[in-house]
Amino acid sequence: GGGQPSGLDRERITEATVRLLDAEGLAKFSMRRLAAELNVTAMSVYWYVDTKDDLLELALDAAFGELRLPGPEADVDWRDQLRALAAEYRAQLVRHPWLSPLAGRYLNIGPNHLAFSQTVQRVIRRAGLPAHRVTSAISAVFQFVYGYGTIEGQFLSRIADSGMTPDAYYAQAMSSVRQHPPVADYIEESREIMDARGGDTVAEMLDRDFTFALDLLIAGIEAMVARG
Repeated sequence: GGGQPSGLDRERITEATVRLLDAEGLAKFSMRRLAAELNVTAMSVYWYVDTKDDLLELALDAAFGELRLPGPEADVDWRDQLRALAAEYRAQLVRHPWLSPLAGRYLNIGPNHLAFSQTVQRVIRRAGLPAHRVTSAISAVFQFVYGYGTIEGQFLSRIADSGMTPDAYYAQAMSSVRQHPPVADYIEESREIMDARGGDTVAEMLDRDFTFALDLLIAGIEAMVARG
């Protein structure tokens, strides 16, 4: 309507919100901080969104718009598509650590999240599960990814705040805990498992754990389909 501040629109405001959340985190975000970023008054932003919650919900859905979704091709193996979707979701959670608390707070009924949910449902249905088991399979896979990506994202954020690299942080942490006898005993007992897991870097260890855990879930879906 008349009197709206020039140079602003909802898309630009949402993009600035995502940038601020990435740079400063959810706890520091405010409408005043956003207005300063856009070089407008806080009241100007309210021409386009009613509340801070509305804006955060828009930012959440905008982040889901970054996901690369597979097409509806029926000749592509559902397992490969499921792995690709899981990897996309994990990367998104790590890239935007503020996303996980918002995903738990809002209904996630924006167009981008609905497109993601529809794609996930279509891929899982191709596995051959009966209709009443589809949502359970979706929960098993994507609640696992949500938890894994959330913890990984918070872990990497904490490392970034320390100014260290992930590998240096991990080495220092392992060195520290070995100096405390009760924990050192546990670490020593776990050494065989840690060594067998493999990976020369933190990133490789995280990837190997994620990949195998996802394979376990896919194997479970296959086993349930085979059982009928």
